Amino acid sequence: MLVEQLRNNRVVVSMTVDTAAWLVSFVAFTWLRFDTTGTDAPWGQVGVVAVVTVVLYLAVGWATQLFRGRAKVASLDEMLLLGATIGLVGGLVFSANLVFQWAPRSVPAGAALGTLVLAAWARAAWRRLGERDAERRPGGADTRRVLVVGAGEAGNDLVRSMLHDVNRTWRPVGFLDDDPRKRHLRLRGVPVLGTTDEMAETAARLEVGTVILALPSADAATISRLRVAAGRARLGVKVLPANTQLLSDQVGIRDLRDINLTDVLGRHQLDTDVDAIAEYLRGRRVLVTGAGGSIGAELCRQIHRYGPAELMMLDRDESALHAVQLSIHGRALLDTDEVILCDIRDEAAVNQLFLARRPEVVFHAAALKHLPMLEQYPAEAVKTNVIGTRIVLDAAVRVGVTTFVNISTDKAANPCSVLGYSKRIAERITAQRAEIADGTFLSVRFGNVLGSRGSVLTSFAKQIAGGGPVTVTDPDVTRFFMTIEEACQLVIQAAAIGNPGEALVLDMGEPVRILDVARQLIEQFGTPVDIVYTGLREGEKLHEELFGDDEPRDLRPIHPMVSHVPVPGIDEDEITALPTNGATDDVRRSMALLCVNDCPLVPSPVASPATAGSATG
Repeated sequence: MLVEQLRNNRVVVSMTVDTAAWLVSFVAFTWLRFDTTGTDAPWGQVGVVAVVTVVLYLAVGWATQLFRGRAKVASLDEMLLLGATIGLVGGLVFSANLVFQWAPRSVPAGAALGTLVLAAWARAAWRRLGERDAERRPGGADTRRVLVVGAGEAGNDLVRSMLHDVNRTWRPVGFLDDDPRKRHLRLRGVPVLGTTDEMAETAARLEVGTVILALPSADAATISRLRVAAGRARLGVKVLPANTQLLSDQVGIRDLRDINLTDVLGRHQLDTDVDAIAEYLRGRRVLVTGAGGSIGAELCRQIHRYGPAELMMLDRDESALHAVQLSIHGRALLDTDEVILCDIRDEAAVNQLFLARRPEVVFHAAALKHLPMLEQYPAEAVKTNVIGTRIVLDAAVRVGVTTFVNISTDKAANPCSVLGYSKRIAERITAQRAEIADGTFLSVRFGNVLGSRGSVLTSFAKQIAGGGPVTVTDPDVTRFFMTIEEACQLVIQAAAIGNPGEALVLDMGEPVRILDVARQLIEQFGTPVDIVYTGLREGEKLHEELFGDDEPRDLRPIHPMVSHVPVPGIDEDEITALPTNGATDDVRRSMALLCVNDCPLVPSPVASPATAGSATG
């Protein structure tokens, strides 16, 4: 085809077109200079100047790669490069002609302007010719007619990607946009047909079955509103992810995905430049306890990217270690010393490990976390979440670990469950060890993690797939949510911006009603399933909290979305006095007594300029 032939010979075509533009411009402006008669014009001198100009232009253009694809045809970058090259050459020729007076002074200046117009127009025509060819390419039997919501940069890039897709999977027939200034806009030949309020009518008129939300910066309320409108119109919905999740700066059809719960939960992910703050991991010996869990495994995957000298993954579940090693390396023979089969309750084994391997950075994610189970067996929470944490902390202090991050939970704020008690006590032990350790020992506190094992999403999905019912404790119960990736970013950032002994708390926005989560999942599955209310279980709160009643809520000296909370220490005698067997109520009561903040808070030092400078956001 003509377009393909032109594209395959771009260098020759570009040089020929620009040469013709210069010659035509010199002739035209000479003719105009002499009142369109041309009889008195010094054509010989003008011709010499024109040839010299063309040779100089081709040389400069070759040096700047103007003809060799340095910039995309007719893009802003190419227009700027074209203007700079023509301006440079035109200026040099005009200046030389001003001195030597080879031709009328206005001719070189006019010729440069004319060449810029002609060359730019030719490139625009070339690009439009290619786009029209793509637009007219017939689709196949599987081609889907779609409406694109959002006539911005993302929508423009997305439509371009659709039109150039050789499979023609998608055929954009129009845009919907609520901006009145875009009412008559056309992008890549695709018109803006109306607002999002007209979605149903426009889709029915154009026989469209799918809408694509090209709104990577839209908030959760907007996404939810459009999803509901599309559902009422019986339209399928695809969405572009948030800007931070896009595969590249340019949007394409490979970025499209089904709408998911994180789009409508009302949470904006923590925008953290982890690469800039994770330098402390590079070349260091890093240990992750609980490496087989959801948080621990994602931590290992993220830490591995930063080139630690050694990544040690510890867990008591051999299958979980196999899974995390497989996710990192694509193979899992379990025959290397990076995987460590060990129980943090085994003090001798933990001490031996720390003395032999001497980790420098420790992320402590090992814990028992299922609230109802721990309500039945509170002594197990003491053995793992309290005594196990103390064992790991003591081993870390003994070998001089420089950075220790204890992973906590929002249930540690004003705790009323065995899980909350045990994690609050673990925070206090970490704060006490921070007083005697040479390194930075701190805790990180966050809410429910989407997609983690045992999370509400997983439970609801299994219930829906099984035909229901979906069980919700109370119609008004709310929880804070965050993604696994976001949780691990916070953990990694904590080690860079946190102060010894404190807990870092992410601002997770407004809490989300669990009932809304259940309804949204049921809608996505498209299966009518009943919702049954079971009542709050022992130890559960109706509304979760991020801060205790006596904790500051807005102490954010470094990152605007991360609060720093001082944590009270704890006496060693109080820890050893905790029962590890006996009556359930006695164990529970003993833990609860240690969560009353009746001792002085460990002071939270003001961040030094060096520390503050390491955070980004």
